[in-house]
Amino acid sequence: MTDTIIIGAGAAGMMAAYAAAHRGKEVVLLEKMDQPGRKLRITGKGRCNLTNTAPIKDFLTHVGSDSRFMRNSFASFFNKELMELFETLGVPLVVERGDRVYPKSGKSLDIFLGIVTALEAMPNVEIRKNTRVASLIIEDGTAKGVRCADGTSLRANSIVLATGGMSYPLTGSTGDGYRMAEQCGHFVTPRYPALVHLDCELDIPQELVAFDLKNVRLTLTDGNGRKMSEHFGEMTFTQTGIAGPIVLSASRIATGPLHRGETVIAHLDLKPAVETATLDKRLINDLNNNGTRLFHDALRLWLPAELIPMALQHMHIEYYKRLNQINGDERKRLLKFLKDFTFPLTGTGSFEEAIVTQGGVNLKEVNPKTMESRLVRGLYIVGEVLDLDADTGGYNLQLAFTTGFAAGSNC
Repeated sequence: MTDTIIIGAGAAGMMAAYAAAHRGKEVVLLEKMDQPGRKLRITGKGRCNLTNTAPIKDFLTHVGSDSRFMRNSFASFFNKELMELFETLGVPLVVERGDRVYPKSGKSLDIFLGIVTALEAMPNVEIRKNTRVASLIIEDGTAKGVRCADGTSLRANSIVLATGGMSYPLTGSTGDGYRMAEQCGHFVTPRYPALVHLDCELDIPQELVAFDLKNVRLTLTDGNGRKMSEHFGEMTFTQTGIAGPIVLSASRIATGPLHRGETVIAHLDLKPAVETATLDKRLINDLNNNGTRLFHDALRLWLPAELIPMALQHMHIEYYKRLNQINGDERKRLLKFLKDFTFPLTGTGSFEEAIVTQGGVNLKEVNPKTMESRLVRGLYIVGEVLDLDADTGGYNLQLAFTTGFAAGSNC
């Protein structure tokens, strides 16, 4: 018998253990892998974007589902408190472009070591590795313990479900928490891979693969032409589609509709700083002043060389035409490629490469102040098990740490 059992030693689970132990609670932290914090150690390409220094109002605009759910817990433990905690744990931090916070060393391992070392030093915390939980023990609507896969049972006054989502399953995130939540009567919304590349119907030339486009605008529309989202920044082409920072953000909007078989159209603006009418006048001027140049050669006036094969493929203009032979209709096709290169999306990357899982336990069934289940007393649900996900930029890890802290402070 112990005070609190925490299932899952990821970011949310370790923070819940830390907060509970600081209150003097006896904590048993169960991890089914041979080491805790596997996903934390690889996050941010090994650099660990810990949080973002944006104020709460701006921060919440990057959170999907019901962002209002986080207001109460952010009031108690937000980016300032998280940064102060890790500085106290001996992990110097630095703020980089986009208000993103990283360990000064640039190593995610330092974030992991900072919190796991603190836990290991606490006499009232026990970390059990290679311990997989098969099910929860619920008696009279109250969480009383867990049954492990090896047949043993553990009893506790409260349970924290912190098993993670389904992204990067090799780190241990295989959706166990969703199954356990459903066994308790919770409604779990459909889960999709999010913050992932997008596939599309494009024949992408080899010279364009891995080429970075900077300062472009990506807009998504549905099958009826209604705008779904808009993103500005950097992107790149892959063998099967598009990737990069703005594509990851766009994927959070596209992933659900695409996995449901709905139509999602991508619109790429290669010249977002110039209005369409202004660019058209500039094209007319360039065509008049370079009349004897061949079209395929003159495309360098408006496009990087890597994009020219794709431009020729989609504009259907004879590449050997001279500019003084380009008619008005062909100029409009050139203008459309520059301002509204349109192509349908066909799918997304898998959970194996997704940064986070979209979907999870319905937020209406969880107390936003404490993370306690509204259906089962003594059961707390945190991190990626919840129907909470956010853009890249440190937002998702802050969600994990804050929900874990809320549970650990109240369980």
